[in-house]
Amino acid sequence: MPDKKDGRLELLTDKNSALVLVDYQPTMFAGVASGDKTIIRNAAYCAAKAAQILNVPVVLSAINPAGNGKFLAEIADLFPGQEVYARAVPSFDAFEDEKTLNAFKKTGKKKLVISGLWTSMCFAYTALHGIREGYEVYGLIDAGGDSTPDAHKYGVERMIQAGVVPITVESLVSEWMHEWTNPKAGELVKEVYSRYGYMIGLGRQ
Repeated sequence: MPDKKDGRLELLTDKNSALVLVDYQPTMFAGVASGDKTIIRNAAYCAAKAAQILNVPVVLSAINPAGNGKFLAEIADLFPGQEVYARAVPSFDAFEDEKTLNAFKKTGKKKLVISGLWTSMCFAYTALHGIREGYEVYGLIDAGGDSTPDAHKYGVERMIQAGVVPITVESLVSEWMHEWTNPKAGELVKEVYSRYGYMIGLGRQ
């Protein structure tokens, strides 16, 4: 019998979770060869856009912007005036940067939804750190990418073995929205589902 107290049995909502996106920067994208870069980029954007619409807290972290380029403007610009945390120590683990970790802690949320480039490194290491901190961690898999298909695959497997719950962007947005009577449903269809999900996005227009 499953433990009914297991927080992973509780759906994600706009009240119990926050989104962390790590290293969506030009140089990092240039090295992605594990999947379709357009799909990966759209998944990251759609998660961020849904978070903006539903007022879900978002933390953005970048590694060495001087060398890897600034965090993608299409995502960062969704949150005007919000700092993109350039890690003081260029660690693969974004939560080894005190400002990044504290930014998440300040959200007060127990559920951490995370994705990043690359899957087997910055994404995985930060997710594992989140588990060590006691959070319930959800890995946004279709927004992640790596240098090879195997690097992505085994990065995902490593996270799952450690207790990270895998999730995809349409599932994430649907959990946050919860039902079609949500007053933001129309905006989510127009701005998120129609960009990423063919069946829901076009079928509801």
